[in-house]
Amino acid sequence: MAALSDYLEQQLLNAILRGGTYTGGPVYAALFTSDPTDAGTGDEVADSGYARQVCHSASPADGWDVPDETGGFTNNAKLITFPAIIDAPVTVTHWALFDAETGGNLLLHSPLENPKTLDPSDVLALPLGTVEVTLS
Repeated sequence: MAALSDYLEQQLLNAILRGGTYTGGPVYAALFTSDPTDAGTGDEVADSGYARQVCHSASPADGWDVPDETGGFTNNAKLITFPAIIDAPVTVTHWALFDAETGGNLLLHSPLENPKTLDPSDVLALPLGTVEVTLS
């Protein structure tokens, strides 16, 4: 189950309870070597071959399943593949979603079920249905 970031919690509370608005946009998957935390303080992978990967660009429907009406969850509906690691081995422990390809705001984060050490030339892919976001 993914945790909401402090930023997204504020945005949703303002939109739901204070008459504010929240307009989503493209969402990018990121990999971390430590817990990003709700405050976004973790360590994102630092490798010259690494880049965040777009999960959807035009609408959520191009990258996520229709949310389950009773369970409050959705899963990635397409394969998310990161570029090969180039510099040195790196152990990936968490994934996160951001609202920008670089910088931006952390939206959600979660630990990987099985942390993975990537050696140079290794590619990490998140298969369909393995990135689950649940609101409960």
